Amino acid sequence: MPEIVADNISVVRSGELGATTRVDAEYYHPQYLKQVDNITRLQHRKLSDVALISDGNHISISNKFSSAGVRYLRGQDLSDFFISDQDPVFIPEGTYYSLSRSHMLPGDVLVGIVATIGTVGLVTDRHGKLTGNCKLAIVRTNQIQPEFLAAYLDSKAGKNEVVRRIRGAVQMGLILPDLREIPVPLFSYEFREQIANLVRQSYEKNNNSRTLYSQAETLLLGELGIKDIALSHDPCYEVNSADTVSANRIDAEYYQPKYERVIEAIKKHPYKSIGDMFRLVKGIEPGSSVYCEEGKPFIRVSNLNKFEINNNNQQYLSKETYSALVSQYQPLRGEILLSKDATPGIAYHLKEQMEGIISGGILRLQALSDTNKEYVCLAINSIIGQSQIERDSGGSVISHWKPAQIKNTLIPFLPPKVQDEIEHLCTESFSARRQAKELLEEAKRKVEEMIEKGSE
Repeated sequence: MPEIVADNISVVRSGELGATTRVDAEYYHPQYLKQVDNITRLQHRKLSDVALISDGNHISISNKFSSAGVRYLRGQDLSDFFISDQDPVFIPEGTYYSLSRSHMLPGDVLVGIVATIGTVGLVTDRHGKLTGNCKLAIVRTNQIQPEFLAAYLDSKAGKNEVVRRIRGAVQMGLILPDLREIPVPLFSYEFREQIANLVRQSYEKNNNSRTLYSQAETLLLGELGIKDIALSHDPCYEVNSADTVSANRIDAEYYQPKYERVIEAIKKHPYKSIGDMFRLVKGIEPGSSVYCEEGKPFIRVSNLNKFEINNNNQQYLSKETYSALVSQYQPLRGEILLSKDATPGIAYHLKEQMEGIISGGILRLQALSDTNKEYVCLAINSIIGQSQIERDSGGSVISHWKPAQIKNTLIPFLPPKVQDEIEHLCTESFSARRQAKELLEEAKRKVEEMIEKGSE
């Protein structure tokens, strides 16, 4: 066994390398060696002994992506443990059947092995048919509870085992033979079932959160009369030349009748523009050279979704950099965070004060008067806001949403009683989601504690 001589120093003799091909110092860091010792003192088996492990599709099919069909997962879709629905892509059913080796089934545990390395997603029966790309490993077990395995791999202990095995210089990644070597502690069936039940409860809370949010969105669109509006693409239509002058746009996509139908529905009700209601304050781009392994969070668009700020591939700023930027670029409780780049139109109401700096791809919306912020966020995240963003983009792949366009985005206002009902549903949705996260964190914490305690 390698000898640990300090918190960051270990001594490894050549005879102790065994069959491994790793000679990089990081692989033998004391934090990893201590954990290996903790796990190997328990009853354990290699991941390949308790599961079949493969990876996703290696064929480039991005030209077949669409907004409907069979869900196709990428590394970025594992940011939510139970698979994120933020910015999903789909493929035709015929293409899905041609990718039989990468089909995913309920109970499969997905692990990011390229780019988003170490992220974990548990496949449930919520999506039906499902497949994904080769940046994901598919771990299929009938030996132990998949919920327990997912919780272990997503815990600090499991992530350390994954990070330890990362290879590469420019393109970092985890190869399947290394993934198969990860040790899995085999606690008693009763303990594993306890962890699995926490994960199942978390899933139920997560589902409840989605249902409540969907009810809020259905109520909003139903009251506005937008739910049944035809949003199909019209191949032919006419536009007056005067309209092109006032809009300063001559691209045909901008004048698609479907966009105008939404605007007409909005204008049947009292409405305001975002610029009428909020002051827009932009974040900052300090540059990747100041990123640190620990410190205060630097919040980028990839960390933002309509439900929360997540730690997906989280970057950090030093105490000194944070101190220099905090007065101008740290969002405040009660503000709305709105993405304008990469994936524009993600709106999130910051309900609790946070510590962190936002990137230049995110705007802080500061209310100029009393405004129901949950209602505004729901409107932006719904087809009301998304269709206006799509229209502004001219039909291209959106990379930037200009502040001037954001200010002109229209938000319809329903009677206060309806707004209050929508706010209540949204608040209940966020509460259920928070409870789901707490249950999941409890499951992972119990696994970590049991490993550290060294008992079964």
